[in-house]
Amino acid sequence: MRAVSRIGAIRGLAPVLGILLAGAALAAPDAAMQERLAPCVACHGTGTSETEGVPSLGGQQADYVVTQLFQFREKQREAPPMNDVAAGFSDDDLRAYADAVATLPAPAWSGPAADPALVARAQALVSKHQCNSCHGADLGGRDAIPRIRAQREEYLARALTAYKSNARPGYDPAMNEVAQGLSEAEIKDLAAYVARL
Repeated sequence: MRAVSRIGAIRGLAPVLGILLAGAALAAPDAAMQERLAPCVACHGTGTSETEGVPSLGGQQADYVVTQLFQFREKQREAPPMNDVAAGFSDDDLRAYADAVATLPAPAWSGPAADPALVARAQALVSKHQCNSCHGADLGGRDAIPRIRAQREEYLARALTAYKSNARPGYDPAMNEVAQGLSEAEIKDLAAYVARL
């Protein structure tokens, strides 16, 4: 229910997002869409990003992706080169790309396990800030709320820092509000822990 209220809170986006989010059920991308996704995969990987600072898109919620692409297209979120990439997208393109991205395999941590002290600190922060209430019990996302589980560590830290400074506006102020109470050390702990899930 909270995800629905978040979408409703998007100023100026509600009419367009209502149409976009009503898209068809997810299906594997066809050959034409795989070709269109080639530039995305070049930077973001085939589910897991190998490029520092570039988020992994695999397993991402289609409704979240369509919202982000819309914000890039409308320059409500500045993130070169994504603004240029999305500039020529129609509403149907936004939905098609979002649905295709959602079929990419979810990223998974393959490095060493997190230090138990880090895990304890980060789990306390997840509980305190109720990350699971929006991002899901496993932080895999739902509806228009992103998957953050196994996301790139430096990307998570940068996003949280940008929410804290209000440099990254969300389509809902929830993340900006949550991040205000985080110290740099807590941001580092959360990013390291979530990336290793």
